[in-house]
Amino acid sequence: MADRKDPFRSFRFRVEIDGINQAGFTDVTIPDSSIDPVEYREGTDKYTRKLAGFWKEGNVSLKWGITDSKQLYDWYKSCKEGKVQRKNVAIKLVDEEDKEVAAWTFENAWPIKYKAPDLTAKNHDVGIENLEIVHEGMKRTT
Repeated sequence: MADRKDPFRSFRFRVEIDGINQAGFTDVTIPDSSIDPVEYREGTDKYTRKLAGFWKEGNVSLKWGITDSKQLYDWYKSCKEGKVQRKNVAIKLVDEEDKEVAAWTFENAWPIKYKAPDLTAKNHDVGIENLEIVHEGMKRTT
């Protein structure tokens, strides 16, 4: 009988940001990555060739329950004030034994958008903060 390999569960992950210790992320959106094809045709060709053009990668989105920690907000605030601090970000998927099974790294990342939690007296939900981060390159390292 062959060894069965089940897919990893998406709820076990860690986020590591240079110099920031933030725990309890509820959601992480790892962006799409794509390459624009460029069509090219030489003079007598009856068809076009596809060449690799520019590559594009979306933004990382982090969501977490609000606490008294302001480290991520302060990072955003310093960027908003013109003091952009680029950091490396790693998102690591772990298995049931807390062993890293997949990881994505983002180089020279910095926040471009912050959203404070929506507040309402109608329920007992946790307030969620959101930070959107741009970067200069995504790699799957594991």
